[in-house]
Amino acid sequence: MRATEDTYRHKGLRRKLVETVRSKGITDERILTAIENIPRHFFLDSAFDEVAYEDKAFPIDAGQTISQPYTVAYQTQLLEVKPHEKVLEIGTGSAYQACVLAEIGAKVFTIERQKKLFDSNKQFLFLKKYPNIKFFYGDGYEGLPTYAPFDKVLITAAAPVVPVKLITQLKPGGMMVIPFGGGDVQVMKRLIKQQDGSVKEEVYDRFSFVPMLQGKND
Repeated sequence: MRATEDTYRHKGLRRKLVETVRSKGITDERILTAIENIPRHFFLDSAFDEVAYEDKAFPIDAGQTISQPYTVAYQTQLLEVKPHEKVLEIGTGSAYQACVLAEIGAKVFTIERQKKLFDSNKQFLFLKKYPNIKFFYGDGYEGLPTYAPFDKVLITAAAPVVPVKLITQLKPGGMMVIPFGGGDVQVMKRLIKQQDGSVKEEVYDRFSFVPMLQGKND
């Protein structure tokens, strides 16, 4: 059961969360404003209402998680999204990350491989606020060739390899942010596609994500 009421208390807790995320090094004010504007407790079961604004990941359906707000902000900041850019997100999950991208002006194309989560988001009325998010059920490794090329690609699961098809769907000059590696801990990478099609790689901090799996899960 989702919460639908956003109270003064919730808004106060969001302001505190923003200060926590800011203190960890997030400097893009657009991202901080997005976190303050989005009622994160709407994305969780109402049982999590008291803790929804802690800077932690929480379980959602289908064995997945809603990422820690700092992680969401960190990936978004690395992506350097400009208004109206087309962003391909791999792993919709709760759709919280997609909403952060939408709040800062991106046109979001987001893929979810878990049918249960995809169907749940279709029924999630809050998401109607964002006509600039398009939802797809599919295999993230395949991307969305019909809608390519994309300015940016954001992967929200641990990828053991860089998905070649997603690099192909990225514009020259475009960026991909990807938690790279198997095991319990991944390294965050930013890949920048050069004009000649080659890829420049930058390595950042360590995080822990659920694995990026191939195929769809009905």
